Amino acid sequence: MQQLNEILSLIDSYIGGSDWFVALLLLTGLFFTVYLKFPQIRFFKHAIDVVKGKFDEQDDEGDTSHFQALATALSGTVGTGNIAGVALAIHLGGPAALFWMIVTAFFGMTTKFVEVSLSHKYREKTADGTMAGGPMYFMKNKLNMKWMAVLFAIATVLSSFGTGNLPQVNSIASSINATFGLENYITGAVLSVLLAFVILGGISRIASVTEKLVPIMALIYFIGCVAVIFYNFENIPNSIQRIASDIFSGTSATGGFLGASLAYAFNRGVNRGLFSNEAGQGSAPIAHASAKTKEPISEGMVAILEPFIDTIVICSLTGLALLSSNVWREKIENKFQRTDLEVLSIRYDDTKANPNNDRELLAAHISGDKELPTYTGSLNVINGKITNTVSLLHARSLAEDVKVSIDGEAYTGTLNVVKGKVEWKKKMAIRGKSLVHSAPLTSIAFTRSYFGEWGKYIVSIGLLLFAFSTAISWSYYGDRAMTFLLGAKSVIYYRAVYVFAFFVGSFADTTIIWTLSGITIALMTIPNLIGILILRKDMKESLEVYRSHMKDKFGIKI
Repeated sequence: MQQLNEILSLIDSYIGGSDWFVALLLLTGLFFTVYLKFPQIRFFKHAIDVVKGKFDEQDDEGDTSHFQALATALSGTVGTGNIAGVALAIHLGGPAALFWMIVTAFFGMTTKFVEVSLSHKYREKTADGTMAGGPMYFMKNKLNMKWMAVLFAIATVLSSFGTGNLPQVNSIASSINATFGLENYITGAVLSVLLAFVILGGISRIASVTEKLVPIMALIYFIGCVAVIFYNFENIPNSIQRIASDIFSGTSATGGFLGASLAYAFNRGVNRGLFSNEAGQGSAPIAHASAKTKEPISEGMVAILEPFIDTIVICSLTGLALLSSNVWREKIENKFQRTDLEVLSIRYDDTKANPNNDRELLAAHISGDKELPTYTGSLNVINGKITNTVSLLHARSLAEDVKVSIDGEAYTGTLNVVKGKVEWKKKMAIRGKSLVHSAPLTSIAFTRSYFGEWGKYIVSIGLLLFAFSTAISWSYYGDRAMTFLLGAKSVIYYRAVYVFAFFVGSFADTTIIWTLSGITIALMTIPNLIGILILRKDMKESLEVYRSHMKDKFGIKI
């Protein structure tokens, strides 16, 4: 598992985790924002009117309403990225990462507008009478680049597992296990059956479920976030100041948090921002292609609202809850994951008063700037405690009060370590105090509220609804891609594999899953962004046609 994660991390570092990928994503959004004269601001009110059905026409062709298409697309984006992804971004990049997530969303509003409009314009009706669309269709029908369309469709199938399937169920199962003590595989088995029931009904049943789930889950989560923020209201000014002051300098060490550079905060903020709202990834256009309208731009208008709701509203609330509760920099008792664990050859001290600048050395090590010597050899363990003069790093922090157990009993014996990596024994667990990340971090933050310990149940319920609805929507994205690649008959086999993977993902290693998701996101995003940049003039002309239509048909100027 460790070797697999290292290979995946290396691949991700050259694509999704690279600086050029972040630049491509942001600069595309910036270009279209300027090129189309800030449509995310100019057309925001009009987008709301379109969702309300104010401009619907009798002869509109499609399978879902504007609101259902928006709900399906939102259910695909509002998921673990909003709960676990924000926590991971702040864990990696500090408070400034939240700012870069919001910046990504602002430009992402325009990117979504463009990709959805173009995908809707070149959609097709399938043999079963339903609509199929997405970037692969404008790549094939307009750009005449079938090879690019095939590449995108393959990446979509892979991403349906790396984005919509595995990380979603893993976060649900981990959260429910932490809250209720229910084994991950039991949660996975129950949800897999429910997932199969929903996705076998096709887009009609999916839209029917998501249009009910999205408002409910948003309300529940909003109440939970507000309860944390107001309970810790005295910390809000300092949290906002911290975000602002760290934007161009990075975050210095504070508490158990060892610091993060500006470059890392920027990269992780943009990367997690994309994972949250999927702007530029090309996934949402697949859902919007089913909407009833003969005006492609009108559906693009609807898409403007997605990054705003998903990231600027929901992720900001999560971020403020995490920062105001201070849990992002506190060491908390937790069960260590082997891929997050590293053994250093000497003992370090991360307290502020340490005269040897150990905090700076550790910070440089976890950021990859200057590596410290790792340990190779045997660790002596007596009654659960490691007696060697070494340091254990877990979740990018110096671990404390470490205890080793096997099958629940304190372990006495030796552990082999090779280049800082512990060779795990069967039924072994290592626990201690360290920083935590992803969904468990948000769960802890929600206990620092008016709800007290009950707050973690809001995260569990919210995560269950958010992530399950994401898995539903991504199954639809995957089956549309399979239809494009191999025809409608291949969909049933895809769905079977999708449901099985959903079960397996409930107990797989989370670190590997998050790394995999970064790779699959990039594989979709790159060809999609190239495609919409090539079609920039087509987009601008389509917008002018739409504006003329609205003036002639409805007498309004937008």
